[in-house]
Amino acid sequence: MKPEPAADLVAHLAELEQYALALPGASFDLKWQQCRVVSLENKMFALFLPDSVAYKVAAEDFLALTGLPGVRPAPYLARARWIQVSSLQGLALPDIKAGIAESRKLVLARLPKTLRLYYGA
Repeated sequence: MKPEPAADLVAHLAELEQYALALPGASFDLKWQQCRVVSLENKMFALFLPDSVAYKVAAEDFLALTGLPGVRPAPYLARARWIQVSSLQGLALPDIKAGIAESRKLVLARLPKTLRLYYGA
Protein backbone atom coordinates (compact mmCIF):
# COMPACT_ATOMS: atom_id res chain seq x y z
CA MET A 1 0.00 0.00 0.00
CA LYS A 2 1.47 3.33 -1.06
CA PRO A 3 1.39 6.11 1.60
CA GLU A 4 -0.70 9.18 0.84
CA PRO A 5 0.83 12.65 0.34
CA ALA A 6 2.18 14.43 3.42
CA ALA A 7 -0.53 17.08 3.70
CA ASP A 8 -3.23 14.45 4.10
CA LEU A 9 -2.34 13.52 7.69
CA VAL A 10 -4.05 16.63 9.07
CA ALA A 11 -7.25 15.57 7.27
CA HIS A 12 -7.11 12.20 9.08
CA LEU A 13 -6.30 13.39 12.62
CA ALA A 14 -9.96 13.38 13.72
CA GLU A 15 -10.37 9.84 12.36
CA LEU A 16 -7.23 8.69 14.19
CA GLU A 17 -8.42 10.31 17.41
CA GLN A 18 -11.80 8.59 17.15
CA TYR A 19 -10.02 5.29 16.53
CA ALA A 20 -7.89 5.77 19.66
CA LEU A 21 -10.92 6.72 21.76
CA ALA A 22 -12.75 3.59 20.58
CA LEU A 23 -10.08 1.33 22.07
CA PRO A 24 -11.18 -0.36 25.33
CA GLY A 25 -10.68 1.83 28.40
CA ALA A 26 -9.57 4.91 26.44
CA SER A 27 -10.38 8.34 27.85
CA PHE A 28 -9.85 11.87 26.55
CA ASP A 29 -8.23 14.87 28.18
CA LEU A 30 -6.99 18.27 27.02
CA LYS A 31 -3.50 19.07 28.35
CA TRP A 32 -1.11 21.95 27.84
CA GLN A 33 -3.79 24.03 26.07
CA GLN A 34 -3.45 22.33 22.68
CA CYS A 35 -2.68 18.64 23.20
CA ARG A 36 -5.59 16.28 22.86
CA VAL A 37 -4.55 13.28 24.95
CA VAL A 38 -5.93 9.76 24.89
CA SER A 39 -5.13 7.72 28.00
CA LEU A 40 -5.71 4.37 29.63
CA GLU A 41 -6.13 4.63 33.42
CA ASN A 42 -4.55 8.14 33.32
CA LYS A 43 -1.50 6.84 31.42
CA MET A 44 -1.11 8.56 28.04
CA PHE A 45 -0.85 6.43 24.94
CA ALA A 46 -1.58 8.96 22.17
CA LEU A 47 -1.25 12.73 21.74
CA PHE A 48 -3.00 14.68 19.02
CA LEU A 49 -1.61 18.08 18.05
CA PRO A 50 -3.05 20.40 15.38
CA ASP A 51 -0.65 19.03 12.76
CA SER A 52 0.58 15.65 14.03
CA VAL A 53 0.05 12.61 16.23
CA ALA A 54 2.45 11.11 18.76
CA TYR A 55 2.41 7.71 20.42
CA LYS A 56 4.61 5.26 22.33
CA VAL A 57 6.47 2.53 20.42
CA ALA A 58 8.45 -0.53 21.45
CA ALA A 59 12.09 0.22 22.22
CA GLU A 60 13.28 -2.10 19.45
CA ASP A 61 11.19 -0.22 16.84
CA PHE A 62 12.05 3.33 17.91
CA LEU A 63 15.18 3.90 15.80
CA ALA A 64 13.76 2.30 12.67
CA LEU A 65 10.55 4.34 12.85
CA THR A 66 12.28 7.66 13.52
CA GLY A 67 14.31 7.13 10.35
CA LEU A 68 11.19 7.21 8.18
CA PRO A 69 10.14 10.41 6.36
CA GLY A 70 7.61 12.41 8.36
CA VAL A 71 8.43 10.56 11.62
CA ARG A 72 10.67 11.90 14.37
CA PRO A 73 11.26 11.41 18.09
CA ALA A 74 8.43 13.16 19.95
CA PRO A 75 9.61 16.31 21.73
CA TYR A 76 9.87 15.83 25.52
CA LEU A 77 8.76 12.19 25.20
CA ALA A 78 11.49 10.63 23.06
CA ARG A 79 13.30 9.26 26.10
CA ALA A 80 10.15 7.21 26.81
CA ARG A 81 10.24 5.97 23.18
CA TRP A 82 7.48 8.13 21.71
CA ILE A 83 7.40 9.08 18.03
CA GLN A 84 5.68 12.04 16.36
CA VAL A 85 4.14 11.48 12.93
CA SER A 86 3.59 14.63 10.90
CA SER A 87 2.96 13.18 7.43
CA LEU A 88 1.89 10.03 5.65
CA GLN A 89 5.14 9.79 3.66
CA GLY A 90 6.71 7.10 5.83
CA LEU A 91 3.70 5.45 7.46
CA ALA A 92 0.31 4.75 5.89
CA LEU A 93 -2.89 5.39 7.84
CA PRO A 94 -3.39 1.69 8.76
CA ASP A 95 0.18 1.59 10.09
CA ILE A 96 -0.49 4.61 12.31
CA LYS A 97 -3.68 3.01 13.62
CA ALA A 98 -1.77 -0.18 14.37
CA GLY A 99 0.88 1.90 16.14
CA ILE A 100 -1.73 3.60 18.32
CA ALA A 101 -3.23 0.22 19.24
CA GLU A 102 0.24 -1.12 20.06
CA SER A 103 0.92 1.98 22.17
CA ARG A 104 -2.18 1.19 24.22
CA LYS A 105 -0.91 -2.38 24.68
CA LEU A 106 2.48 -1.10 25.87
CA VAL A 107 0.76 1.11 28.46
CA LEU A 108 -1.58 -1.71 29.46
CA ALA A 109 1.37 -4.04 30.06
CA ARG A 110 2.71 -1.65 32.71
CA LEU A 111 -0.55 -1.40 34.66
CA PRO A 112 -1.20 -3.49 37.80
CA LYS A 113 -2.30 -7.06 37.18
CA THR A 114 -5.89 -6.44 38.31
CA LEU A 115 -6.30 -3.70 35.71
CA ARG A 116 -4.65 -5.80 33.00
CA LEU A 117 -7.13 -8.57 33.73
CA TYR A 118 -10.00 -6.08 33.73
CA TYR A 119 -9.06 -4.94 30.22
CA GLY A 120 -8.52 -8.50 29.01
CA ALA A 121 -4.74 -8.58 28.80
